[in-house]
Amino acid sequence: MFKVASYNMHKGVGLDRRRSPERILDVLREIDADVVALQEADRRFGARARVIPDRLLDEASDYRAVPFGMRAASMGWHGNAILVRKAAAVDWCQPIHLPALEPRGAVTADLTLPGGLAIRVAAMHLDLSGLWRRRQAAAVMAHLDAAPERRPAVLMGDLNEWTTAGGCLRDFARHYRFAPTGPSFHASRPIGRLDRIMASPELTMVDAGVHNSATARRASDHLPIWAVLR
Repeated sequence: MFKVASYNMHKGVGLDRRRSPERILDVLREIDADVVALQEADRRFGARARVIPDRLLDEASDYRAVPFGMRAASMGWHGNAILVRKAAAVDWCQPIHLPALEPRGAVTADLTLPGGLAIRVAAMHLDLSGLWRRRQAAAVMAHLDAAPERRPAVLMGDLNEWTTAGGCLRDFARHYRFAPTGPSFHASRPIGRLDRIMASPELTMVDAGVHNSATARRASDHLPIWAVLR
């Protein structure tokens, strides 16, 4: 079994309007997942620098960022990043260019976790527009389907989908199963299930939820979600 998590970290800015990468790492330590998909992990303007410096990530956590090499200062691509345990192997990784009116992207990586489990992970932050969300979902799935090697896949991120079963959720559901994680937005009063974890049929959902600790309620406007898979 392995544990995954998805977290829109809001560029490290909490509900107290204070930017604290240390607090984000505190939340990740509480969750203790093997793989983490981050959204809004980079600043929006300028060099789009990573919010959590590599030095801090290395010294204060058991994680390392999958290197996508798109921008020297960024952790990921358009704010999407994947963190893995330092003991895990990154076999392959690639950004996914998404159709959009505003800059949007996703990232994917093939990982071998400690114990030898080989999986594929995709992390995404989809558009506010329902039409563009569906186009982006189709682009993500097409990219994964085109990969030369078949692996069990986990897709995670902020889908920005307020409907319960329509739009891009219906598109993803044709091929992937959703973890029953629950509402994660807004962190002060969660009512929206904007953040989602999906898995291919080879994987079984063992447990899932929303991480609603005191620290998580202050660290971002989203609560992190998690799932245990087998």
